[in-house]
Amino acid sequence: MKDIGELADRASVIVSICPPASAHDVATAVAAQNFAGIYVDGNAVSPATMASISAAMLRTRATLVDGSIIGSPPSESKSARLYLSGPAEALPIVARLFAGSAVEVHSMGGDVGRASALKLSYSSYQKTSRVLAAVAYALASDWGVEDELLDVARGRTTSYLSDAAYAPKVAARAWRWAPEMREAASALAEASLPTDLVEAAARVLELWASAKDQPMELRDALNLLHEPPG
Repeated sequence: MKDIGELADRASVIVSICPPASAHDVATAVAAQNFAGIYVDGNAVSPATMASISAAMLRTRATLVDGSIIGSPPSESKSARLYLSGPAEALPIVARLFAGSAVEVHSMGGDVGRASALKLSYSSYQKTSRVLAAVAYALASDWGVEDELLDVARGRTTSYLSDAAYAPKVAARAWRWAPEMREAASALAEASLPTDLVEAAARVLELWASAKDQPMELRDALNLLHEPPG
């Protein structure tokens, strides 16, 4: 394959997997070749970015499928999931490309943007939690309490992402937890460690100020997280 023009001419399906910052440029380059097949954007981009990619593809005869990849690169011991949304007639065609492989395809259906929203919903927790864990461990290491921190953590292995029902309890306790996060930020600053994540956590907790010690449903707790436009 010599160039993107030859690829667009010969392929019936193109799957784009690249750094998120390049996703729009890649889509635009493919669209410029008047590609008429199925274009699968499998990148970790926002629904808004997918909308701009969709606008670029509308100028061609291409069919756009929104894809999101969750999981490690496939290997003998690991598999990845590929979630797809977009035109119903295109999803089975894309799914068949991965039949018998280590990639599990999940066709969600619905509009372009749904698969991307799922990816960023997951990665916003997964990636941030890992970064926060590193910062927490760095603070513990500076004080020589890293072994004790690991001992505490090993007794709490459940992911809070899988326990959405816990969110209302967090909301009710946020009036106490927000100041705790401010104190954590102070401790990190004293150790010359990044404070951004815990300061952001404190700010989010403060959005739940009105929920002090109040029982509530999950939806009510989540609604309080939507900041008013300002």
